[in-house]
Amino acid sequence: MNRKVLITIALLFLTIPFFGQKEDLQNQIESLKKYNENLEHRLDEVEKKIDDLLWFERVGDVAHVDKVYMYGPPRWRDEKTTEMGYKNPEKFWSYVYIPKKLDVDKKYPLIVFPHGGVHSNFSTYYTHIIRELIYQGYIVVAAEYRGSTGYGKSHYEKIDYGGLEVEDVLASKNYMIENYDFVDADRTGIIGWSHGGLIALHNIFNYPDDYKVAFAGVPVSDLIARMGYMTQSYRELYSADYHIGKTANEDVEEYKRRSPAWNTHKFKNTPLLIHTNTNDDDVNVLEVEHLIKSLKADGKKFEYEIYKDMPGGHSFDRIDTKKAKEIRVKIYKFIGKQLKPNNQIESVKELHKAAYKY
Repeated sequence: MNRKVLITIALLFLTIPFFGQKEDLQNQIESLKKYNENLEHRLDEVEKKIDDLLWFERVGDVAHVDKVYMYGPPRWRDEKTTEMGYKNPEKFWSYVYIPKKLDVDKKYPLIVFPHGGVHSNFSTYYTHIIRELIYQGYIVVAAEYRGSTGYGKSHYEKIDYGGLEVEDVLASKNYMIENYDFVDADRTGIIGWSHGGLIALHNIFNYPDDYKVAFAGVPVSDLIARMGYMTQSYRELYSADYHIGKTANEDVEEYKRRSPAWNTHKFKNTPLLIHTNTNDDDVNVLEVEHLIKSLKADGKKFEYEIYKDMPGGHSFDRIDTKKAKEIRVKIYKFIGKQLKPNNQIESVKELHKAAYKY
């Protein structure tokens, strides 16, 4: 039984003596639901603050860790409102990781790293990958774009999947170039897995001159297909009033607009590597196959690999197995050709030392 159900049951038992009349029962239940929803967001904020501390513990020996406040565009649907400040840019936090051995008089490549999840955040799940990037001499920025968890209900409900969250990630890239003289604007790449892969793809589709290379791992690629094979509760995350507000059936064009597989005509010539896995239990391989076929049909040049039933499913190349590490070495070699880091990882042995210390 999950945390939410337990809390609701407990509160119901506590309030039963106060249910004076039958007609008040529904009001009490609705009040409890609202209280529970707000409590969930508060608990997410606590978890996020704990994870922030863990970042310093887990990578602080090799990187300067910071969290900076910035802004992206105003909310995408607010042009219809007259609420005060509706045209103001939306604010969000971004993580910044800078190698401790960095020489501020030199230039270093930048990795833009959007996190995955419909509603999620950049957590210490990525500890070893950050350590691997820092070892190579990359500076990393990871935006907690609109819709991310751990920042309260308001930020959660600003979600714009495949929409202005893409601009937030671009804004995090621009922030780094504008504020750190040692960031090399001509050596900027973007990587992401799952939802982060979708954001990476939209960034190079919409802003091809801003990135020298991109990697999209198990990327969400076709929201229309995704609405078909996922559950009703998942679909409701998109059709919520504060989000798209319609189902794919009601507005198929809007879902196409947010899907990389339906926008491959925008792709130019950014070096791109795509990975997928046939036993992915989150992003079904059919989505990425659609993306690959669309890119080919549009005559685009890119690289890809479809892994066959690789252990780890959706996380097959992010986990800590030897095979996952071998795949990450291949990813780093691909992006390294364009970004030319000072200390390119060439082997699993080198990667293991960088990420796991031994």
